[in-house]
Amino acid sequence: MTATPSKTMAALWMAGWLALMLVMAVAGRETTRELNVFQIMEVRSVIGFTLLLPIIYRAGGFKAVATKRLPQHLARNGVHYFAQLGWFYALTLIGIGQVVAIEFTMPIWTALLAATFLSERMTVWKIAAIALGIVGVVMIVRPATGEINPGQLIALGAAIGFSISMILAKSLTRTESALSILFWMIVVQMVVGLLPTLYVWTWPSATLWGWLFVIGVCGTFSHYCLASALRYADATIVVPMDFLRVPLTATVGWLLYSERLDAWTVLGATLILCGNLLNLKPTAPIPARAQ
Repeated sequence: MTATPSKTMAALWMAGWLALMLVMAVAGRETTRELNVFQIMEVRSVIGFTLLLPIIYRAGGFKAVATKRLPQHLARNGVHYFAQLGWFYALTLIGIGQVVAIEFTMPIWTALLAATFLSERMTVWKIAAIALGIVGVVMIVRPATGEINPGQLIALGAAIGFSISMILAKSLTRTESALSILFWMIVVQMVVGLLPTLYVWTWPSATLWGWLFVIGVCGTFSHYCLASALRYADATIVVPMDFLRVPLTATVGWLLYSERLDAWTVLGATLILCGNLLNLKPTAPIPARAQ
C-alpha cells in the first residue's frame, strides 16, 4: 500500500534501518565466531516471528497480513534468504567494514532494475548520488592486486541478491503493508532454513543467546523500517541513503575490532555524504506538453 511521497519520512525510516543494521553487523560478527550461519539465520527468524505476533494481534489478527501475492513473497524472500546467508558467512572471512562496503555495489543493480522493471525516473541527481556513493565505497575498499578473498566474492553475490530483493519489495509495497511484507519474509525464511539448522545445531552459550536475540530484534524491525521507507520514496532514493552505513560500520570496525580507519576511509565517507545530500534534492516535475 503506497503512501504520500515524502523524502523526509523516507529518511527518518532509513535512519532506523541504519542504526539497527549497524548493531546487527556487530552481533553477527560475534555469533559467527562459534555458530553456523544457518543456525543464526533460523534463530533470528524464530525470534522475529515471536516479536511480530503481538503486533499482528493488535493490527487485527492474521487477516492484517493476508496476501494475494504469495508467489512474489516466496520469490523475494527466497532470494533475500540466500543473500543474507552469504552476508553473514562473509563476516567470517573478511572485516566487517569491508563486507558492508562491498555490499554497496547493490545500488548499481538496484538503480538499473528499478528503472527497467518499476519504471522509476532516473534523474541526473539520482545518477550523481549513486556515482558519488560508489566512488566513496571504492575509496574505502581500495581493491588490492593479487588473490581475491572468497569472502569478497560472497559479499558481492549477497549484494546482487539484496538488489533483487529490494526491487521485489518495492513492487510489493504497491499493494502490501510493511507488516505483511515483514511477516512473509520471516515465515518463508524460517521454513527454508529449518532442515539445515537441525543438521548443524549446537546449543549456544548464554552470551551467544544474548547476541542472537539482538540479531532477531534488529533483523525484524530493520526490515520494517526499510519497507516503510520504500512506501514514501522510490528505491533509487531510498538505497543511496543507506550509503551512510559504510563509514559508520568502518568506524565501528575500527573501534571494536581494530580494523584500519585511515584518510581514504574519511574521504570515501565524505563523498558518500555528498551523494546523500544530492539524492535529497527535490525532483522537478515533468513539464506538461503544450496544447
